[in-house]
Amino acid sequence: MSGHSKWHSIKHKKAATDAARGKILTKHSKLIAVAARNDPNPDTNPNLRAAITNAKSEGVPKDNIERILKKMSGGDKNAANFEEQIYEGFGPGGIAFIVTALTDNVNRTFPAIKTVFTKNGGSLGSSGSVNFLFDKIGVISVENNEKTEDELFEIAIDVGAENIEFSSDGVSNILTKFTDLGSIRDKISEKLIIKKAEPQYRAKDPKIITDKALLEKIEKFIEHIENTEDVNEIFGAFDIE
Repeated sequence: MSGHSKWHSIKHKKAATDAARGKILTKHSKLIAVAARNDPNPDTNPNLRAAITNAKSEGVPKDNIERILKKMSGGDKNAANFEEQIYEGFGPGGIAFIVTALTDNVNRTFPAIKTVFTKNGGSLGSSGSVNFLFDKIGVISVENNEKTEDELFEIAIDVGAENIEFSSDGVSNILTKFTDLGSIRDKISEKLIIKKAEPQYRAKDPKIITDKALLEKIEKFIEHIENTEDVNEIFGAFDIE
């Protein structure tokens, strides 16, 4: 698992008391609104269904989701102003990072992210500067439902997935090609309960971090990036010994 994935797991465990709770709500409000832009009916819009599932997995209340859908059904097209931006660069220790953001003002988002990189001993690069160090894949988190690792693997392969990451805590990941994420998500939903489905960047050759001081710098850097307005996710090319 990449360093990002481990950090991501830690973040989820403390999500209920995290000070960034408001940011989580804002993030998913944007994602749902964008997905609902052309069709606010989740019954006929699979991308919207996925956005709603992901929002629920991070504790977004049902009332919040319904308010967004009601607003979009009324013809509010402000969500059309949001666009995804991908930023690439190097953080502490020369670790490669990819940051994704959903913004309605690039002139606000770009300098904010660049400042975090610079103030933490890193540098923001141009498009393609670190992208080649990562694979973009689809990750579908599902409930094990008392199935064994072999049983989950068989289900995953049968629907065309690439692999699984089995976890005994009750929720495992099914890995797909990024281009197959939507179709495999729909097939999996007929067999298993999906907790979340999203694209992720996974490092091809993550750097192993053994120095505690460097790890603390990396964690501080990640925290600052995640608290930056408009940022959705951050992916790092590192792993923890």
